[in-house]
Amino acid sequence: MDKDLKIAVLIDGDNIPSAYVKEMMEEIAKYGNPTIKRIYGDWTKPNLSKWKNLLLENAITPIQQYGYTTGKNATDSAMIIDAMDILYSEKVNGFCLVSSDSDFTRLATRLREAGMNVIGIGEKKTPEPFIVACDRFIYIEILKSRSKESESADTPEKAEKKSGVDKITPKVIRLISKTISDLADDDGWAFLGDVGSLLQKKQPNFDSRNYGFEKLTPLINSIGTYEIEQRESHRGKFKLIYVKNKRK
Repeated sequence: MDKDLKIAVLIDGDNIPSAYVKEMMEEIAKYGNPTIKRIYGDWTKPNLSKWKNLLLENAITPIQQYGYTTGKNATDSAMIIDAMDILYSEKVNGFCLVSSDSDFTRLATRLREAGMNVIGIGEKKTPEPFIVACDRFIYIEILKSRSKESESADTPEKAEKKSGVDKITPKVIRLISKTISDLADDDGWAFLGDVGSLLQKKQPNFDSRNYGFEKLTPLINSIGTYEIEQRESHRGKFKLIYVKNKRK
């Protein structure tokens, strides 16, 4: 997380439910400073009326985009053009694209080619190409469910009972195990912070909250096939967590 990262937040108003805006903006603030916040849509349509008060509360600028013809999404085009204008203005070094629409896949790819850090936020129905085109992709559903439930899960059974929580599949376990192996020292130990970073690079939508856990440590601990060790840091102010695949 880079607090100095200046982020342009561009929201596809036609494609994201307004109920999630508060949690969404809190999440974006974790990764940097959202210096530009815009939402695109045809504000003459009644389906966007729920956004209006929320825009004032969150200092988001609405961009009016009329639909030119039936069946064509002019909002997407306006958002893409603005993104490129912002890119060339050099006022930001990161983008957050808020949409579940695969039409923004090429935009995310182009922004990353220009050296931008790209965060995607969308619903779980978001197509895979858009997800993998981002550096990180966050499902909106986990932000909303987290606000409703104050306690994090501490076992897979409790996690799976939560609404919208994904099951920890053998595929997920293999991904974690392989990532630990990729980073392990001669004794098999890997620093958990590095494990989390590499998991994100391999799979941009990997997030422990998808499985009902606030952090990676309790997720890994719940699986039961890994050893976890806390070590003193050189400065002694906090613990460093290391993880290892258990021998079969």
